[in-house]
Amino acid sequence: MSALLEVTDLVKHFPVKRGILIDREVDQVRAVDGIGFEVERGETLGLVGESGSGKSTACRAVLQLIKPTSGSVKFEGRELAGLGRRQMRPLRREMQMIFQDPYASLNPRKRIGQIVGDPLKRQGVASGSELRRQVQELLERVGLSSEHYYRFPHEFSGGQRQRIGIARALSLKPKLVICDEPVSALDVSIQAQIVNLLDDLQDEFGLAYLFVAHDIGVVRHISDRIAVMNEGKIVEQGTADQVCETPKHDYTKKLLAAVPIPDPRESRERRAGSVR
Repeated sequence: MSALLEVTDLVKHFPVKRGILIDREVDQVRAVDGIGFEVERGETLGLVGESGSGKSTACRAVLQLIKPTSGSVKFEGRELAGLGRRQMRPLRREMQMIFQDPYASLNPRKRIGQIVGDPLKRQGVASGSELRRQVQELLERVGLSSEHYYRFPHEFSGGQRQRIGIARALSLKPKLVICDEPVSALDVSIQAQIVNLLDDLQDEFGLAYLFVAHDIGVVRHISDRIAVMNEGKIVEQGTADQVCETPKHDYTKKLLAAVPIPDPRESRERRAGSVR
């Protein structure tokens, strides 16, 4: 059986244009430069790298939110590259995304019930009282109250808003959820709560995650396998233990050296070892 998601030689270049009367392409930004990876059913692949490494661009290209320059993206064996908006619409139910900023990703003018229920309504899954019941059940499942259905995003904390984003992503019962830096904007204690919630939801619903972050410590905690991305390329892949315990690439070693350790002496020794 093939992997749930197969990405092969994915490329996304952005043109750099200059000119006064007529724009001319003078260069290209190689945001994603020929990457490849697979996500199996029910597993978590962590995609880790610093800001600007191309992680978020890769996620959007996988979902066809931006069109890849070239390469192949297959979901359950079906090629997605080149599909139009209408052709992608039924596949949106199977692939959802949790965004980095839990406030910017929520419409401040809509109540939570509308935000979480919109995917169900647009896909014709539920309406009326049945829609409200399903949304309230989702809110409770992610650790909120059914009474939050009538509130607005500004009435919630950052962690609560991210739970709303998770509920929205799960509303259509997808098979794959792309988590684009879902905890980077949250306090450390709240990060742990959200990561544990994602773990529980994965077990309950059989979800596959593509979990994107710049903190390899967080990625190791939640991932089965890890792909390390730098300057648009994947420089190392392997199981979470392989990548974190016996890293092969210097960039991976630098990411690991940046993970904070409570013991100052151990932290200094590790940084000294990474320099050597």
